[in-house]
Amino acid sequence: MASRNRYGSPVREATMFTLVLLVWLASMLEAVKVSPLIEKVSDHKDFKKLLRTRTNVLVLYTKTGTSGDPQLKLLSDVAQTVKGQGTIAWVNCGDAEGRKLCKKVKVDPGSKGVGAELLHYKDGSFHTEYNRPATFKSMVAFLKDPSGPPLWEENPEAKDIVHIETEKDFRKLLKREERPVLMMFYAPWCGVCKRMQPLFQQAATETKGRYVLAGMNVHPAEFDGLKQEYNVKGYPTFCYFEKGKFLHHYENYGATAKDIADWLKNPQPPQPKTPEVPWSESESPVFHLTDATFDSFLEEHPSALVMFYAPWCGHCKKMKPEYDEAAEILNKGSDSPGVLAAMDTTIHKAAGERFKISGFPTVKYFEKGEDMYTLPQLRSKDKIIEFMHDPQAPPPPEQSWEDKPSSVSHLGSEDFREALKKKKHALVMFYAPWCPHCKSAVPHFTTAADIFKEDRKIAYAAVDCTKGQNHELCKQEGVEGYPTFNYYNYGKFAEKYNGDRGEAGFTGFMRSLRGRDQEKISKRREEL
Repeated sequence: MASRNRYGSPVREATMFTLVLLVWLASMLEAVKVSPLIEKVSDHKDFKKLLRTRTNVLVLYTKTGTSGDPQLKLLSDVAQTVKGQGTIAWVNCGDAEGRKLCKKVKVDPGSKGVGAELLHYKDGSFHTEYNRPATFKSMVAFLKDPSGPPLWEENPEAKDIVHIETEKDFRKLLKREERPVLMMFYAPWCGVCKRMQPLFQQAATETKGRYVLAGMNVHPAEFDGLKQEYNVKGYPTFCYFEKGKFLHHYENYGATAKDIADWLKNPQPPQPKTPEVPWSESESPVFHLTDATFDSFLEEHPSALVMFYAPWCGHCKKMKPEYDEAAEILNKGSDSPGVLAAMDTTIHKAAGERFKISGFPTVKYFEKGEDMYTLPQLRSKDKIIEFMHDPQAPPPPEQSWEDKPSSVSHLGSEDFREALKKKKHALVMFYAPWCPHCKSAVPHFTTAADIFKEDRKIAYAAVDCTKGQNHELCKQEGVEGYPTFNYYNYGKFAEKYNGDRGEAGFTGFMRSLRGRDQEKISKRREEL
């Protein structure tokens, strides 16, 4: 006869033991619960297929089935967030099949103290070991842009900066903080922001305890309301608060850490900027024309070079001193072969429209009032003077990318948003015709567009940032250099493309997106 115990009977004892075991097993399963979005791989062929069909893969290799538990829990959350943009896989090097795979790819997670190793694969081959912080935010940022810079908060020297992630956190900081707050609203890709961050960090350390210096990436569209509230029209924008109230903007973008610290002792609103003197009102030897004087000037001067420009145009500003120096010689010489004139086409629009001026600067040569040549090669003083002494037709212009037949959609400020709204996946190349890196990318981008031309959900588009009003559009879309590639989902900016600029990179990126679309459709069918 079985002996009784504290459970009261052998049957009850067995029942209680089973219940305890089930609870323990359930808790163990919960502890190692892996998201279905994490792909478990053990076969070498499956692994090669994964790398062939996915362009952005982070693989966790573990020594045993449980040595990666902490990482798997975190990676399950990351996988959910980067769904459609990156893939996370798991290889258990502790089981028989996994051990063979790890041996073939020469990975030994046992050599790591934690018994796990994270490696990243890009476009089918090994890219890098993941060595950034094992945090949700860092891993998500890495998978969204594997070649991009680390997050600002990952920099140990930025420890004294308060890093804000959400609008809720921002409001909470202003409400609770008694000390003055200097907030830096920035975008991760912004060159001026990157240059100022170390100075801002240093100022935060120097003023620690007395002031709060905080940083917040407000480039995502979810912060549009916040940007409007604090007049954030470019990056970085610095806002100064006292007891939760906004007082001033700080606008010294050439500041040192000391300048920032000194300003905080006596914060003052920005001084009104001295307006730039228009070129036509400066002491320029160039003849400055208007719509009213244009024709009569050409009648009086049978040989004239006219520079059509816009005040905001960087290339025009660069050319002005050369043009002025050439005019000093040509416009004042008694035996001059011709004269130099200029026209601000943003004010005097009639002549610009008449001569179809679409980019700046545009230099045209007029002989006896007739438009003879457009001369894009004339940019320096010496070339200008040389030409005026012997006016010759320029070499025939190379056919522009836009004029060549292709499957690339060439967009401008007037149709950009409307065109992209209709496409699920659009990769847009912002470029300048003179840019060497753009010229190198054009044939590969064009080929990729031709490959996907039958897919109505996909667009490869291009914007010439030097043309007409496109410079404003490019500015709005965060273009700081050429070429810049942005990916849009039904017209909404999703991410910057920093992948390979060859045909394989451009096509692989789209194939990855379309592959995920197909997976979603298949899953829906299975659910039905």
